[in-house]
Amino acid sequence: MKDHVIAHCPESCTRVRGVLSRVGDSWSVLVILALDGMGVMRFNELKRHLGISQRMLSLTLRELERDGMVRRTVFDSVPPRVEYELTPLGTSFGAPIRGLGRWALDNLAQIDAARASFDARSET
Repeated sequence: MKDHVIAHCPESCTRVRGVLSRVGDSWSVLVILALDGMGVMRFNELKRHLGISQRMLSLTLRELERDGMVRRTVFDSVPPRVEYELTPLGTSFGAPIRGLGRWALDNLAQIDAARASFDARSET
């Protein structure tokens, strides 16, 4: 028996789906992992580190900031300096993401084998 049972409620499902769609997209996960591992980073550092386009990084950071996962700090300098860091909420999400990442790494061989088998069956 499960320790926690979440009652089915259409409103809750819709709200949870919205959160999971944000935190479950690959760029959000990678941004959170980068900030979790490296701490405070500037925009271009993140961009280079992740190999992400400027537009996609801007959109991802904006949504993570909106969700309370990332804090954006603008420094009054010339040129303006902007730094990003995880909030306590974002930091708390780092542990489950690292767990998923470990699971993926531990199971890559099985996943690759399953894909190869599926693809071979699909070709015939």
